[in-house]
Amino acid sequence: MERIPDDLENLNLASSIIISNIPEDATAALNRYTQADTAKVAIRFKAVGRAPILKQQVYKITSGQRFQTVTTFLRRQLKLRPSDTLFLYINSTFAPSLDEVIGNLYQSFKVNDELIYSSNYTQRDLMQTAPCPYP
Repeated sequence: MERIPDDLENLNLASSIIISNIPEDATAALNRYTQADTAKVAIRFKAVGRAPILKQQVYKITSGQRFQTVTTFLRRQLKLRPSDTLFLYINSTFAPSLDEVIGNLYQSFKVNDELIYSSNYTQRDLMQTAPCPYP
């Protein structure tokens, strides 16, 4: 481990220094973070209440995509107008924010290697018919 030079020991907290070299493990982490995530994850759509059932219920999506991509795709599949409401919940439990990354949601909430989205036109039906998947 390198020692801080004596002339830098008396710096106040507002001062900063330039790091000349980053440890290898930090460099590897930064490289992984900056590379585009191209892994595919499975998403299953479950219709609840009055929402129509899709002909194909399981789709694959790149894990680096945002949740907004899923909502846009589903609205297109259901041929919804911009004024129509659509509620999406993961595992019938919560609605993620639109900027949430699919890969993060998949790692945290997958069930049988699928991320399950419950969809409906009204929020009330989702909350009444949705059993909690966790004990």
